Amino acid sequence: MGTHSHHHDYNFGERYTFAGKAKIGSIIAIVVGIAAVAFGLLSGDHITVERTYANLLLMGYYFTCVCAAGAFFVALQLVTQSGWSAGLIRIPQAMASVLPIASVILLVIVGLGLYSHNLYHHWYAEGITDVNSPNYDSLVAGKSAFLNMPGFLLRQIIFMGSYSIFAVILARLSYKEDLDGGLNSYKKSFKLSAIFLVIFGFTTPIWSFDTIMSLEAHWFSTMFGWYNFAAMWVSGLSLITLILILLKKAGYMAWVNENHLHDLGKLMFGFSIFWTYVWFAQFMLIWYSNIPEETVYFYKRWEPEYKPWFWLSIIINFVAPLLILVDRDVKRKQNIMLFVCILLLLGHWLDYYIMIMPGTVENHRGFGIPEIGTAIGFVGLFTFLVMSKLSKHPLAAKNHPFLEESLHHQI
Repeated sequence: MGTHSHHHDYNFGERYTFAGKAKIGSIIAIVVGIAAVAFGLLSGDHITVERTYANLLLMGYYFTCVCAAGAFFVALQLVTQSGWSAGLIRIPQAMASVLPIASVILLVIVGLGLYSHNLYHHWYAEGITDVNSPNYDSLVAGKSAFLNMPGFLLRQIIFMGSYSIFAVILARLSYKEDLDGGLNSYKKSFKLSAIFLVIFGFTTPIWSFDTIMSLEAHWFSTMFGWYNFAAMWVSGLSLITLILILLKKAGYMAWVNENHLHDLGKLMFGFSIFWTYVWFAQFMLIWYSNIPEETVYFYKRWEPEYKPWFWLSIIINFVAPLLILVDRDVKRKQNIMLFVCILLLLGHWLDYYIMIMPGTVENHRGFGIPEIGTAIGFVGLFTFLVMSKLSKHPLAAKNHPFLEESLHHQI
C-alpha cells in the first residue's frame, strides 16, 4: 500500500481543461434541447405536449440514474477495497457530484407532470379514488395509501436527497484526501459507503416503482426495480468508460492502461447479461401466466409502432455486448470499447423509451423533434456539468491508499 513511492513519470497533478469545441458543443446542445422542449410544450397539440413531458421524464430519469450510478460505483469500490479503480475514480466522482442538480431537475419534471396531468394521470386524476365519482377506479383506489401525491413527492425528495448527500460527501472526502494525505478521509468514506449502499439497495427499486412503474398504475412487477437498477448500472459503467477513453485519446490519464479498460469491459459485459436475465424473467413470467391485467403491459408494447423497438432493444442491450465483449482482446481496444459504450447508451435510451412512452402518450404515433431534441439537450447538460466538475480537481486521487496498486494493475 506504499502510497508515496511513485517512481513513475506520471503527472498526478494534471487537470482536465474543459474548453474549446467540447464546451461550445455542450452549450449548443443545451440550447437545442431548450428549443425542442419549448417547441413541444408551446405547440398547442395535446399529443405533442404529452410526448414532450414523456421525453423530459425519460431524459431526466436517465440523467439522474447515471449520476446515481457514479455514486454507486465510488461506494462499491470503497466497500470492496478495490485497488484497480483508484486511478480512474475521479470520473465517477464527477458524475456523483452532479447528482444534486440532476435530482432537482427530475423533481421539477415529475412535479410539473403531476400538476399538468400529463404524466401520472393513471393514478392522479380528478375523482379517481372517490367512490361517487364517474372516474372512480377501484384498482387505483386500492393502491392510494401508497400512490398519492404527498407520499409520492415526499419519497422522491427523501430518496434523491439522501443519494445526493452521500454522493457529494464521498466526492468531497476524496478531494480532502488529496490535500491532507493519511487515511482519515478513506476510513470515513468506507463507513459512509457501507451505509449508502444499504440505503441505495433498498430504495432504488421503490424509486423506480414510483417514477416509472406508476405511469401504468394498474400493472405491477416485483422485478421492475432490479430491471431498472441493471439498466442504470450498465448505463453508468458505459459512461464512465466512454469518458475515460475520450480523456485517454486527448492525452490525459496516462496511468490508466488497457487492463483497467478490460475490467470496465468485463463489468459492462456481465451486467448487460444480468439486465437481460431480469428483462427475460419479467417478460417470460407474465407471458406464461397469461393473466389479463399483467399481459396488458406487453400487449401495448407489441403494437405496430413499438414492436420493432421492443426487439431492437434486446439486440442492442444483450446480443451486441454478448457477441462483441466476450472476446478478451476486444475489451482492451479503445475504439471498439468506445463503439460499445455509445451503442449501450443508445440501447438503454431505447429501453427507457419503451418503459415510459406506451403508458404516458395514449395515441403515440410520432417520433421527431421532442425525442431527438430533448435527448441532445440532456447530453449537452450532462457533458457541461460533469466535465466542468472534472476540470476543478486533479485527475488522479494522488493520496488514495490503493493508487500504487492501480498503477501496477495487470490482468
